[in-house]
Amino acid sequence: MILVENLHKTFDGTPVLNNISTSFDNGKTNLIIGQSGSGKTVLLKCILGLFGIDSGNIFFDDKSFQKMSVNERSILRREIGMVFQGSALFDSMTVEQNIMFPMQMLTKKSVEEMQDRANEVIDRVNLVNANKKLPSEISGGMQKRVAIARAIVMNPKYLFCDEPNSGLDPKTSTIIDNLIQEITKEYQITTIINTHDMNSVMEIGEKVLFLENGNKGWEGSNTEVFDTENETVSNFIYSSNLFKKVRGVYQQENKR
Repeated sequence: MILVENLHKTFDGTPVLNNISTSFDNGKTNLIIGQSGSGKTVLLKCILGLFGIDSGNIFFDDKSFQKMSVNERSILRREIGMVFQGSALFDSMTVEQNIMFPMQMLTKKSVEEMQDRANEVIDRVNLVNANKKLPSEISGGMQKRVAIARAIVMNPKYLFCDEPNSGLDPKTSTIIDNLIQEITKEYQITTIINTHDMNSVMEIGEKVLFLENGNKGWEGSNTEVFDTENETVSNFIYSSNLFKKVRGVYQQENKR
């Protein structure tokens, strides 16, 4: 579990995050949504420790990040997996080498042990016959699977995903969403996803945090969002006619 308490962040005196308090449970897919400039990425980077905060606290399983020593923070970072927006694979490395990279940097495992573990996660994300291929030789969806495999190869407690569906078609996006949710539940990881994809909200939004101009505008689940009276979040989520129709069908069914 990750707990955020009264978090404030400014840049050059300009407030970016204002008194954000929320929690992200383990075993659930926690989504952060909001318009561009709402503070989603800044919040994610604050939780990751990439940005310092002005005030407030961030707790990882009851341990305050602000009070951790350098060594404790180093240990924590080994418990974090990250899926970047553009997959961030090394072009000159094979799929297998990309996945083994964190183990090479952070463990003393033998080559055989690293290969065995890499093959375990390759199987888990359903990458077939891709071990020796370069990123340029596989599809965008497969590249995302490689990024997920690399993120979980160290058995992380916490998984962060920054726009994991960026550049993917709707069908592949749904497959990636479902894969992330399956892994989250299977390994009981605390997963936080920064996304613009409203399909992701509807599919896997077990916890949804909506940011508005650096403030917490709303939070709840993807089922509760249908009934929210918060006009701003409704207008954001149902900005397309398709989602307006989905909402209408849901509300009609609940009246019966």
